[in-house]
Amino acid sequence: MKIAAIDLGTNTFHLIIAEKTGNEMNILYKTNKPVKLGEDITLQNRIIPAAFERGIHCLKEFSNTLKEYEVSKVRAVATSGVRSASNGEEFIESVKQQTGITIEVVDGNEEAHLIYEGVKASGAIQGKSLIMDIGGGSTEFIFCDEQGFYWKKSFDIGAARLMQKFFKSDPISITDQQNIQNHLQNTLTELIDFGKGFDAKTLIGSAGAFETYSAMLNPSLNIHQIPKAPIDIKAYHQLSQKLIASTHQERSQMPNLIPLRVDMIVMAAMITNYVLSNLDLQQITLSTYDLKMGVLQGMK
Repeated sequence: MKIAAIDLGTNTFHLIIAEKTGNEMNILYKTNKPVKLGEDITLQNRIIPAAFERGIHCLKEFSNTLKEYEVSKVRAVATSGVRSASNGEEFIESVKQQTGITIEVVDGNEEAHLIYEGVKASGAIQGKSLIMDIGGGSTEFIFCDEQGFYWKKSFDIGAARLMQKFFKSDPISITDQQNIQNHLQNTLTELIDFGKGFDAKTLIGSAGAFETYSAMLNPSLNIHQIPKAPIDIKAYHQLSQKLIASTHQERSQMPNLIPLRVDMIVMAAMITNYVLSNLDLQQITLSTYDLKMGVLQGMK
């Protein structure tokens, strides 16, 4: 049976198609589009008209691909960008009318659960770990081990949301950095309190920004063909310092830093650094499997 998962993120829409036979899953096709649905969403808490149209156009393309592959079952999941928008329901209705795709809005808990299932399938969880998925609108955290998860929560501190609210200088100023640090400190108290008792040693980065870190640090690594990979923590810290200190122009010329993430990677690095330092995590692992793979895993 051919199945498909669509992940409507705040920045990027993803489509993955697989052939499922019993417990075996063979990936047939995957793609992503930088839709930027959350563009300027913090201004009026709405999907702006240009982003609305980009989303519809992308899902029309996805609908045609689903037909080409003769997919029999589709699950389309929307997260923070649609969830928090005052016109999110209008977007869902327009998508249904124009593409035939039914969108399911998941709350932060379900989003974290799907991320856990995806990461688990990659084999990245080995011992006590903290999974972190930095999205555009929200960031999910899951404390877990191979047996299951013990705490999970979604926070509205996605890279696009932080960028729109705090990133006012180029390169980012000490004042902007301090404002972000204060915001993270105020927002993530519960995460840090639980984490200090849980004592995880490994940070597992779910796709997204962590794929960018990996690609920049190890250009020979084909992240499209592997489920997981280690990220050298010392090399990561050197990279994060470089990213935070650089201008937009300098970052735009860095190899393997895609245009969508040229500015958001600064926010991602600041979130990553905050979590690493406050929880004394000793190593980083990339999981290329994320929410969309978790959606596929749960489909029957």
